[in-house]
Amino acid sequence: MTTEHYFALIMAGGSGTRLWPLSRQARPKQTLRLVGDRTMVQLAVERLDPLFTPERIFVVTAAEQVGALLRQAPQLPAGNFIVEPLQRGTASAIGLAALFLRKRDPEATMAVLTADHYIADNETFRRVLAAAYEEAQQGHLVTLGIKPSFPSTSFGYIERGELLAEIDGLTAYRVNAFREKPDAASAESFMADGQHTWNSGMFIWRVDRILAEMQKQMPRFYDQLMQIDAAIGADRESLVLSYVWPRVAAQTIDYGIMECADDVAVIPADIGWSDIGSWATLLEILPGDKDGNVVIDADHMNVDTRQTLVYGNNRMVATLGVSGLVVVDTDDVLLICSRERAQDVKKIVEKLRTNGGTKYL
Repeated sequence: MTTEHYFALIMAGGSGTRLWPLSRQARPKQTLRLVGDRTMVQLAVERLDPLFTPERIFVVTAAEQVGALLRQAPQLPAGNFIVEPLQRGTASAIGLAALFLRKRDPEATMAVLTADHYIADNETFRRVLAAAYEEAQQGHLVTLGIKPSFPSTSFGYIERGELLAEIDGLTAYRVNAFREKPDAASAESFMADGQHTWNSGMFIWRVDRILAEMQKQMPRFYDQLMQIDAAIGADRESLVLSYVWPRVAAQTIDYGIMECADDVAVIPADIGWSDIGSWATLLEILPGDKDGNVVIDADHMNVDTRQTLVYGNNRMVATLGVSGLVVVDTDDVLLICSRERAQDVKKIVEKLRTNGGTKYL
């Protein structure tokens, strides 16, 4: 397989409000060490070696995050960081990155990945990406589906249709439909029928193909991209981008493109995938003690404590007679919540914004 035209794009601009108070505006989750001794962006870059050399790995992020990301991934060229002036959703970020990749290589194929995923089996992951590249050369918009390990109501699902190809022991299917986050009964049904996978939010496509799809489905945004494209590499590039981007409508790639696109393929992947979307995820993916507790950077005094996450601040945390808690200790904030409500931590962030508690954000 020749991959000289294959590029990886790591989406690393999110704020990670569900991982507050560790994740802050000045220290977003992709710069945090949540799994092992490497930060999320370091893991995202390193798992791509050797399929992608550093010169073929790009990162799209916010201006205020570039410095921290460069320090954590110094092997990447500084010019490979694409700065989104304002967050306008995944469709917009991908469209902007596609322009820069097309300038670099008109025949480019891009793998759209994120910095907030945990993947246990990196070797299989790279094999899946290689197979997806081959399938993308046929003009398909390829997405990676994750075999469900439980009937989640927190993920969207992909319903697969006819078999399209078999590549290196992997299978590609035509996508019949994308399903929104389901209720419990639907999730049980999706898991039981064997025709549904979780929507991982990872995509592989030729750059010319995704730009053509944007022209078809998001014509106003495409016209805005063309204004930016005409200025890339010129002295007026930053001026044009700063003028056009605030006028771009926020949109996700799922709603903006994928749900109505023709010729979409899915490759089911068993790669030990988890979306680090909340503190509760760490209880699911990290090894715990005999009582199911996960302890990070803390001297934990455990008395009758079970199924609890303790993320410390290099001091003792003592728990007594509790179960199913999340405890996160930082210099200025102590968070305690139930494991079941971990997805709602963002509500605290929203309340802080409303009440003027910006020093904690």
